[in-house]
Amino acid sequence: MKLRSDRAHWLIVLLFISATFSSCKDQQRKTEVKEPLPSSISTEELIFRLERRIWVIHQDTKGNYWFGSNGNGITWYDGSELKFITTKDGLNDNTIRGIQEDHLGNIFIETPGGVSKYDGKEFTTLEPIVPESNQWQLASDDLWFNCNGNADDVYRYDGENLYQLQLPRQDLEGDLGLNISGLSYSPYTVFGIDKDKQGNIWFGTVIAGAYRYDGESFLWVGEKELSRLPDGREPGVRSMLEDNDGYIWLSNFMSKYKINDEGPIEYEKSPAVPLSSKPLDDIAYFNSGLIDVNGDLWMTEYGGDVWKYDGDQLVNFPVKNGEMDILLISIYEDRESTLWLGTDNDGAYRYNGESFEKFIPALLPQPNPVDQ
Repeated sequence: MKLRSDRAHWLIVLLFISATFSSCKDQQRKTEVKEPLPSSISTEELIFRLERRIWVIHQDTKGNYWFGSNGNGITWYDGSELKFITTKDGLNDNTIRGIQEDHLGNIFIETPGGVSKYDGKEFTTLEPIVPESNQWQLASDDLWFNCNGNADDVYRYDGENLYQLQLPRQDLEGDLGLNISGLSYSPYTVFGIDKDKQGNIWFGTVIAGAYRYDGESFLWVGEKELSRLPDGREPGVRSMLEDNDGYIWLSNFMSKYKINDEGPIEYEKSPAVPLSSKPLDDIAYFNSGLIDVNGDLWMTEYGGDVWKYDGDQLVNFPVKNGEMDILLISIYEDRESTLWLGTDNDGAYRYNGESFEKFIPALLPQPNPVDQ
């Protein structure tokens, strides 16, 4: 198997460049604002904002949607009204990399400039704390951030404080044969953060493999396919999924991992997708994924393909707008179990039960069916 070279290469370049922005700790300010109000802009501008780079999608517990863009802030939509939120309203950065909600209903917006917290009335930028001895903890209500993959820091928010942490170091040269001298970035740069079904937190890195933290200790999964490839490419571990059989999928279709917690904690590696059931033999890595309410795995490629794996078959859902390939960044399942796609060139897409179609809010002009 080989990585789809051109598109995968540009995904790596794109996301690595974005990861060189400033970190969470660079922003330590608080901005008090009233509840964001819709900007006075034209219909053309509304459509422009929603048709561009929507990287992040989130539905809050009230049913409102938050569409995070790559440079134009956030579009908020409640089904009948659109609002736009930018640095003018209190965000610390208009480049959105993640949106989460805590158990109290506060919204946390992750950017290269730090984490903005919105409590329904005002924005505050969380100020990181560097704990003594790099202390780690894990609670079910914790929120985790990587702040755009900057440096090698991860951040844990416990409801009161944002703690800046670092992953334990490994012998990357000895175990993986990596030459890391002279790198302009940390091999431990965190690209992905996910939880498994037991509540353990997983961290995927650029070339240092993946880590599982269970609240007491770390398990390191260091494998060649999770690091620098023989041809020099670095796909990175961007998404970590646990299937119905308890196997962990680490951003690739080649291998899956079963964790053995009995005795010394180890893992075993198995082929992930049988070659006989694979429609294309050049698909190797996915950049975003989730497990839906039925336990099926959904995974995206930057070049415009969505893959569904039900435990037996790998099914392809190509995503296009006419002849244009849609560059996929993220996949998200909302509170109604509807799947969404964030893209780098064509706004947001939504699954209709058979295919993914471009999302246009009902209050905006809809395309003519003959033009679709």
